[in-house]
Amino acid sequence: AMKGLPPDLLRDNEAFEQLAIRIFRYQVEANPVYGAFVRTRGIDPDALTAWSEIPPVPTRAFREFDLLTLDPRPVEVTFRTSGTTRGSGNRGAHHVRDLSLYRASLMSSASRYLRPELVTTACAQKPHIRILSLTPSPTEAPESSLVFMIGTWVSEWDDGHGRFLADPSWMLRASDVEAAVRTASQDGIPVLLVGTAFGFVHVLADRGRTTHSGLPDGSVVVETGGFKGRSRAVPRAQLYEEVSRYFDVPVGRIVNEYGMTELLSQFYEPVLLEGGPVDPMKRRHVGPPWVRSRIVDPFTLEPVAPGERGILCHLDLANLDSAISILTEDLAVAVDDGFRLLGRSGSAEPRGCSMMMEELLEAQEESLE
Repeated sequence: AMKGLPPDLLRDNEAFEQLAIRIFRYQVEANPVYGAFVRTRGIDPDALTAWSEIPPVPTRAFREFDLLTLDPRPVEVTFRTSGTTRGSGNRGAHHVRDLSLYRASLMSSASRYLRPELVTTACAQKPHIRILSLTPSPTEAPESSLVFMIGTWVSEWDDGHGRFLADPSWMLRASDVEAAVRTASQDGIPVLLVGTAFGFVHVLADRGRTTHSGLPDGSVVVETGGFKGRSRAVPRAQLYEEVSRYFDVPVGRIVNEYGMTELLSQFYEPVLLEGGPVDPMKRRHVGPPWVRSRIVDPFTLEPVAPGERGILCHLDLANLDSAISILTEDLAVAVDDGFRLLGRSGSAEPRGCSMMMEELLEAQEESLE
């Protein structure tokens, strides 16, 4: 049902609600643990009428359970979390049966927010861009959903000279970064430079005595977050200033992408599409038409009052074979049609998440009986 729908149809709340409830009922039937979890909460899937009433599972559940619907189709790939989040040594696993759905989801959002010129130009010949990634390649990091996403951009957009600039342990070769930037500058082809915040910190810390001429006009820098558990976090505004100076790209062309292994959709700051605000602390993130996000109280999991901070809860219809409703540990505040990220929710798991995990464990035992 997802792939056959024009995405913009889902901007309509009624169309979204109907599809969300259909997928929810399917997941209750097809996933024994989730089905038992919904029943222990006294929810009748047939009586539920609002997408906001669909019970979410905490991201931590992906570390403890196989959140996968029963289906004869094989799993095409299992993406795993980086393992740097707190808690048990388990890495979260997101099993994906239909990679074409993930590709369609990620390319739709990336085209809109990173290359708006593709959406607005009518010409059939889409201009290429060179993709330089401060990550390992997809063959070196097959379990990273982030690297899969960048690999998909490369296959769709790259001019044939793009490069992955980190080794399998995510260590960057600073001289390779400089050489790749210099070559792109000589070739005069716009670059999409993508990396985690830590990757950019690493490049800036390693910048050599050599000077390069910066990235060509029209280039874009995509910063994908991910300071989790790393030392030396740099305030975002300062990081963007330094990246802007070093690569000669305006701060307004540095875009943050917010995503997670547990979701098959991503959120972007719409700065290229809307032209501002430049200040990273004043920006918001927006998601695609098949996602709805709420901000809830960490204890009660009820929606917070407008303008209050809370934790993000996403409903992502692309999560067809796992769980569509996901409770994160990310703090945010609602802004217009999106939200502003405020960081992680401190050192302890939000109380609402831990209560939910206990209910999921009980549901798993019940589903095994």
